[in-house]
Amino acid sequence: MADTQNIVVGVPRESAPGERRVALVPRVVGRLRSAGLNIVVEPGAGGGALMSDWLYEEAGATLGDPWACDVVVKVAAPTDEEIGRLKPGSVLIGFLGTNVADALATRDVHGLAMEAIPRISRAQAMDALSSQSSVAGYLAALLGAQHLTRFYPMLTTAAGTVPPAKVLVLGAGVAGLQALATARRLGAQTTGYDVRPEVAEQVRSVGAKWLDLGIEAVGDGGYARALTDEERAEQLKRLNEAVIGYDVVITTAQVPGRKAPVLVTEDSVTAMRAGSVVVDLAGESGGNCELSVPGEAVVRHDVTIVAPLNLPAAMPESASELYSRNVQALLELLIADGRLKLDFDDEIIASACVTRRS
Repeated sequence: MADTQNIVVGVPRESAPGERRVALVPRVVGRLRSAGLNIVVEPGAGGGALMSDWLYEEAGATLGDPWACDVVVKVAAPTDEEIGRLKPGSVLIGFLGTNVADALATRDVHGLAMEAIPRISRAQAMDALSSQSSVAGYLAALLGAQHLTRFYPMLTTAAGTVPPAKVLVLGAGVAGLQALATARRLGAQTTGYDVRPEVAEQVRSVGAKWLDLGIEAVGDGGYARALTDEERAEQLKRLNEAVIGYDVVITTAQVPGRKAPVLVTEDSVTAMRAGSVVVDLAGESGGNCELSVPGEAVVRHDVTIVAPLNLPAAMPESASELYSRNVQALLELLIADGRLKLDFDDEIIASACVTRRS
């Protein structure tokens, strides 16, 4: 194993279309340098997040080829060409997805997937899914305000009083709670719904009302389980009746490893008031709205339906800052007694690992 002074962490420029985030920001580079790590940043790596090369150099990084380093940290999964540039025996950290494990194994590389970090207390600082979901939830509330043909807040004017918009958020995870909090700050009347009744208090804690449909689906690890066919039919019926009273509906519901559940049907959209908005944050996994077109904003039955992809990349500075702190926490776990060490008896490392060096 290498001494800390000799451990080199590489930060490539992201190649995925539309990806503006960077895995390490200059502020965190400075902290890692203070801890004794060497950092190599590919020129232009921070450009999408408006972080110039000289900021990285000022923080102590070296500009160069990041792919031959002991540890390579990314945001999006690498391409086949990028995997081919990794040093055998190295460690790759990022949102790796499900399609790169075989290629990494062939290259004799340890792959640690940020999306597989377990949601336990000890791993909170490394929970990149939560940090990026917080960004997505914030932006979802803004998208709702942007596309809505009415005001969010109540306004009292010389011409009379304008009532506040009503915003419903389906799914009260990190993204949903942030969407509720942001819409509330903008002056909307907010309501949250989830099939996990234990999150009702969290919904109320951000100033929102709780929509109780009488259907519960508590799953493992803080996630919802998939509903039975009977439960789903009843849920859709009750949601159809509920959503028509709201100006903006933000959907965030996803079940790990499955297609996102449909929560807003075409019948629901048809019954909504003209000018209303649906913001579907589950577009990448099939969508919660029956009429969503992933990556597009469409108008159906006089309702705007927005299904953004990779929403955190639209706010690259803050998203990169949060993600960078998650990566820093994981790197600190991997370094013990001045050496780079992957302890597969550790729950966090074992859960995050998608491929192990032979």
